[in-house]
Amino acid sequence: MFPDREFFMRSQGQVRFIKVSSRIQMVAAALVVGALLVWGVTLAGMAWSQYRAQADRASLLDREARVATAQERVDAYRDNIKSVESDLKRRQTFLEEMVDSLPADVKTKGDTVTDSSSEAAKTVSKVSASIPEAGALARIEARQLAFVERLTRYADMRANRAADAIRKLGLDPKAMVRAEQHMAMGGPLEALSTSSDGSIDPRFERLGLSLARMEALERGLQGIPQVLPASVEMVTSSYGVRRDPFTGRPAFHPGLDFRGPRGAPIYAAAKGKVIFVGQIRGYGNIVEISHGNGLVTRYAHMSKFHAHVGERVKAGEVIGAIGSTGRSTGPHLHFEVRINGRAVNPRPFLETAPDVLKEARRNDTGEPTNG
Repeated sequence: MFPDREFFMRSQGQVRFIKVSSRIQMVAAALVVGALLVWGVTLAGMAWSQYRAQADRASLLDREARVATAQERVDAYRDNIKSVESDLKRRQTFLEEMVDSLPADVKTKGDTVTDSSSEAAKTVSKVSASIPEAGALARIEARQLAFVERLTRYADMRANRAADAIRKLGLDPKAMVRAEQHMAMGGPLEALSTSSDGSIDPRFERLGLSLARMEALERGLQGIPQVLPASVEMVTSSYGVRRDPFTGRPAFHPGLDFRGPRGAPIYAAAKGKVIFVGQIRGYGNIVEISHGNGLVTRYAHMSKFHAHVGERVKAGEVIGAIGSTGRSTGPHLHFEVRINGRAVNPRPFLETAPDVLKEARRNDTGEPTNG
């Protein structure tokens, strides 16, 4: 492949011959091939480096894209946490306002609540592991729900205690609750601890129902006659059939007669609202007080009035004076208890109610509560 070759060169009238042996040609060819290989390797290295650089950049961009996606998720979680925090703040505001409006013994019960629910603990653990920054909010929510459940149980206990007392007096607690539901009410709509999506946690809704039932029954209990309407010990005429003092014939007497001196004070038998002050034939001067749930007390034969229509009176408050107006043979108080317009025997209320109410007001330690 590489025979010996001769070349001649003419320069300034002289001719020279140059002989290139096969060995020299082979060495030259080897040098050229080597140079080409070096050039090729260099180009390949440059191309590989460029490829790797592009690949590394693509990988970096991909990782950045994945980081951005995760960041979006974290942002989304944080947005949810803000929503949860907003819900908890509204719920806490509701709890504080509600507790401020409740009796002192209910506040005491509620303030001692601690989170002891195993299920709530599991929830807190899971939330804390998944979203560490939400752990504190989860613990707050667990405590709030424990508070609500404890307060609900306490409201149910008080309502059941009031219902038992009402039954002992021969009345129907369910009827009292129904009567409360049909009372005239109004005002702006304020939903019970609604979440940002407008829903109501069923535990809060249950608490609202329990508190409403407790309030209705305890208010009904307070409206039951429990105070002697006159400071006298002798009842001259009982409820039921008796001999009429004017005709001498048997007749129905719808109340109790308390004998007393003219001008002696007459007291409201229970808290309520005065609905009538005036005269009714046979009764003379009377005062009627509504105690809610269809229960009304009537005070007759008065000599003086110390109350006016629309006035709210407390149990034991003076509303008039004993007299002998109307169909009467002498100074006394005629006292009636009416339920939905029908006269019932007042004696069981006056004799039993004080002890029943005292027992119903006892707290868990057995000591009577104030009021």
